[in-house]
Amino acid sequence: MSRNFEVSRRGFLSTTTRLAGVTAAVGIAPQFIRPSRARAADALASGMIGGPTGFDGAERYQYGADTPEGRAVEAAKSLKAAGKAPEKIVLGLSDGSIGQLTQPFPKGAPSIKDLWEKETGIKLEIVGVPNGQEFTKTMQDISTKSGAYDIYSVEWNRLGDLAETGGIIALDDYVAAHKPEWDDPERGYVGGAAGVSLLNQYRGSTYGVSLDGDFQTWNYRTDLFGDENEKKAFSDKYGYELAPPKTWKQHAEVAAFFQRPDKGLFGCTDLRNQGWGYTNWYQRFVSMGNPNQFLFDDDGKALINSDAGYAATLEYVESLSHHSPDAISWGWPEQYGNFAGGGAAMTCAFSNLPKFLDNAANEGSKVTGKIGSMLPPGREIDGKLIQRTVLWLNLSASVSSQSKHPEVCYLLLQWLGSSRICSWMTANPGGYFDPFQLANFADPLVRETYHAYHMDVVRESVARTVPTINYPGATAFHNALDENLMAALTKAKTPEQAMADTETQWKRIARRTGEDKLVEAIKANKAAWPTVTDSV
Repeated sequence: MSRNFEVSRRGFLSTTTRLAGVTAAVGIAPQFIRPSRARAADALASGMIGGPTGFDGAERYQYGADTPEGRAVEAAKSLKAAGKAPEKIVLGLSDGSIGQLTQPFPKGAPSIKDLWEKETGIKLEIVGVPNGQEFTKTMQDISTKSGAYDIYSVEWNRLGDLAETGGIIALDDYVAAHKPEWDDPERGYVGGAAGVSLLNQYRGSTYGVSLDGDFQTWNYRTDLFGDENEKKAFSDKYGYELAPPKTWKQHAEVAAFFQRPDKGLFGCTDLRNQGWGYTNWYQRFVSMGNPNQFLFDDDGKALINSDAGYAATLEYVESLSHHSPDAISWGWPEQYGNFAGGGAAMTCAFSNLPKFLDNAANEGSKVTGKIGSMLPPGREIDGKLIQRTVLWLNLSASVSSQSKHPEVCYLLLQWLGSSRICSWMTANPGGYFDPFQLANFADPLVRETYHAYHMDVVRESVARTVPTINYPGATAFHNALDENLMAALTKAKTPEQAMADTETQWKRIARRTGEDKLVEAIKANKAAWPTVTDSV
């Protein structure tokens, strides 16, 4: 199957008219979760120089001069006044995310695009890029030197590939000059400097500004887990209380307990298909060390052809027993539609699942008011509980090296990706940008859109997120792993053979990419790996 299957997550809302269950459960949801609060006030709060107005709570997204947003706007205005700014900035953006910049939210508010243009006098032209083709379109622009965009919006783990082409610029000087405060302990990225490294950096330099939070998050059915008959039956069988599983062993037992395909119920539906499933293999593998099981050692040697690799792959294959019989062909549309129909006890998905499916006005969802969130399962190692998840398909924005006004482009990204504007943007149900900053998780509008019970768990899941591979050759590394895992799932290879063949292919990719360059990236990447552990 083509790697273009990655379109499905960002494109599924526009394609699920062919899937009635998903259309009912997901496609109509955004129109119902738009708060209706409004006010006539059109004045900034005292001391504020910018930000939205016109609705209750607008002051939360306003900013003073000495804030990341304020500094970005003032610098952009100064460059404009000095004749050093363009008339417009061209932003290439995934089709599915445009609405969050162009649709006013909530009622009475301006759009983010209109606010930027009003405050700086610099037009923002947003060019839609087909979902799943962001990297391809960006590479076309770089290789042909056509200069169609000033800013590219591409998956975060492509930063290494783009940086090595010279097609995007390092942003370190602008970061130093304008102080985005991404590591602010109260409003910034979860994990501080480690979070910044995870989302924005490659080989120790900043090449991107995160606009998204595609962290893989676990959900379960509270009605099933809270049912007294189910609790007694589980306890009688396994000897402990039914609860959201904390370990992979518990997860397997809970999933097996709820596996009832004859009654339309699967134990767990975390994905197993090509192009997506290996994100769930990652979670199993990287939790096999304290605090982490790394993918490579500091000399660049792959670590998957090992007992940890075999065990993770065997678990991954055996877990098919509590999935749909056609799990290896399920994508996000099938997963969301099934969960909306009450067809699974647990699943692992993007953080927007409760936003779309736990919705009283969404008549197609049978799980409204019945969804809970939990931390990822993990392992007990040396008296500690190691729970890990991953970041996937997260959109990061980078400045094209062909742009004639790179500083102004960076200033737009600092403004857009800073905590006040970003909270306002992610609360808007008009697109796919999900919350990822401390300020986002605490924001009332975001918590209303995504649900308070979910936001706290997502925040803690982010603290346990592993970066996987975001070095040069990321696509090739992932394709090799993907193909071999699919061979293991279909019993064409044993887990041991799948991992041995993956290691062989990874060695070839490393030589082709440049081993010295790869080792440097691996070492720099270690700064983004989590250290959070829990007591058993």
